Amino acid sequence: MSEQTIRVEIYDQVYSIRSDGGDSDYIQGLASYVDSKMREIASGTMTVDSLKVAILAALHIADEVHRLNQEQIQIDAQLGTRSSESAERLDRLLKYRETDPRPA
Repeated sequence: MSEQTIRVEIYDQVYSIRSDGGDSDYIQGLASYVDSKMREIASGTMTVDSLKVAILAALHIADEVHRLNQEQIQIDAQLGTRSSESAERLDRLLKYRETDPRPA
């Protein structure tokens, strides 16, 4: 894949992002998300220091990612449990059908 440069604007600053042929709409969407988080943080704090706003936004986004990862771990565990239960039920059903003297 060829490398391309994508220009994005985050918190009134323009950045050139190098991408190895990735989807520019995806990169633009990420930049838009970061921009909105920074603006959300800035509107709720009294600081005008863009570095502090960026750090607080990064912490907020990291918290979102961490929570989603934890939810995914719980969902995976529930799916594993349900899958095991279903396999056990199927095994019992198949064993019952093998021992059932009535014709199918």
